[in-house]
Amino acid sequence: MRTVAEQVGTLLADLGVGHAFGVVGSGNLHVTNALRAAGVAYTAARHEGGAATMADAYARTSGEVGVVSLHQGCGLTNALTGITEAAKSRTPLLVLAADTAGHDVRSNFRVDQDALARAVGAVPERVHTAASAAADVVRAYGICRDQRRTVVLDLPLDVQAAAAVDVPVPSRTTWGPPAPDADSVVDLAGLLDTAERPVFVAGRGARGARAELEALADRCGALLATSAVAHGLFTGSPWSVGISGGFATPLAAELIADADVIVAWGASLTAWTTRHGELTAGATLVQVDDTPAALGAQRPVTLGVLGDVAATARETLTVVDEQEGYRTAAVAERLRTDARHVAPAEVVAERIDPRVLSAALDEVLPTERTVAVDSGNFMGYPAGYLRVPDEAGFCFTQGFQSIGLGLSTAIGAALARPDRVPVAACGDGGFLMGISELETAVRLGLGLVVVVYDDAGYGAEFHHFTDADHGAVRFPDADLAAIARGHGCEATVVRSTHDLAVLRDWLAGPRDRPVLLDAKVTSDAPAWWLAEAFRAH
Repeated sequence: MRTVAEQVGTLLADLGVGHAFGVVGSGNLHVTNALRAAGVAYTAARHEGGAATMADAYARTSGEVGVVSLHQGCGLTNALTGITEAAKSRTPLLVLAADTAGHDVRSNFRVDQDALARAVGAVPERVHTAASAAADVVRAYGICRDQRRTVVLDLPLDVQAAAAVDVPVPSRTTWGPPAPDADSVVDLAGLLDTAERPVFVAGRGARGARAELEALADRCGALLATSAVAHGLFTGSPWSVGISGGFATPLAAELIADADVIVAWGASLTAWTTRHGELTAGATLVQVDDTPAALGAQRPVTLGVLGDVAATARETLTVVDEQEGYRTAAVAERLRTDARHVAPAEVVAERIDPRVLSAALDEVLPTERTVAVDSGNFMGYPAGYLRVPDEAGFCFTQGFQSIGLGLSTAIGAALARPDRVPVAACGDGGFLMGISELETAVRLGLGLVVVVYDDAGYGAEFHHFTDADHGAVRFPDADLAAIARGHGCEATVVRSTHDLAVLRDWLAGPRDRPVLLDAKVTSDAPAWWLAEAFRAH
């Protein structure tokens, strides 16, 4: 007898799922094994929160639907932070959550899983019966794939164990992104025709639309910027100013703030991207997005265009005039000479300046890299200093701003792009919070570089509350390198750029296990982006 659990796993493989993550318990063992038997690669994590974040990062980096398999009740609650991050970031993530049988009202595992999904912004779906199982799975997968939503698909144990019903699998209904309205395209072209200093800010919704955006920017003379999550989209363009917002270089912040027209392409224009509106205050603001609710949600806009980013750029290109715009010789020279963050000269001491560390890492690491960044005071240093080859080279799970996701993010991204050197940039607090997945990285034999910006505390808190008692946010210095060696990593303490010799040697070797750099960084001042954020408050 083929069970519904086996039917679900096989059907998901047929729909195109290529990789799944999870922690197996009694409730999700059979569906997980069905996925594996159908040829879906499976990564066993050590914590459900790590598994959810790995699946999230895999989806962001690969462009596929991410899948995470969880036990009922506590398996789902353990994963909620990772699921919340994915839901807030519109990651196409399918959560296969076992659920208690309908009659088992006294089960210790019984919680309202549909309500949990709704509470964090995910879409609750359910395999209702054996007869509806195929239709339920196809519907849930389609919402993930086409609407870029995180879906929690509940799999009740009694339904999983039932005999599968041999019915035709329904065709998957697909949703295409909306085409832009012709009048809106003309209005956008009109604004660009009169702009003297146009800037394009591309966000997550613009990933995959580089060619179309560059062609339009070339025609109207626009400079190119990204939100943090789209970092790398315009790598190599001489007209790219880099990240807009808190992580921006001084030159980028100046040029964006001086723009007279700013077009946000698939970017939600959050306070972080706009520096609480300061970077966009002097410009006519346009927003292009394929989701109606996104238009004007964060900042008031003069023109909102509902449409697919690539299609809107193509249509606008056909009616916009050609002009120099912001692309003057003077701006070109400034971008050539002053477009990157500059680190100070190294002063050898007991602790290393995080800017010096980050600049040195950028020179040592191969160009083909995937950088994953955790949250904390340190996060602007790897984001600002470490170059990435394209938008798939930067994985930034910061929609929920939770520390502790960085290591799992790097593992998921590494599995999506095994051709690149993965880098996990973490603070000491976030690293210790997610340290269970270090064993996962070792077990998988990942050639992963883990850089811990170790200031022996929660830097954002002790820099923010300067006059408070810091006893709750400062900790004794720990030998994280020794802990990593105990997990099976190669590891060293870094106090100067000289100590990066271990990384150089590791890069030259087989790279068959992670290397961890416990970088003892200075903590005498907040990061520039954090000081800016706190000033706004």
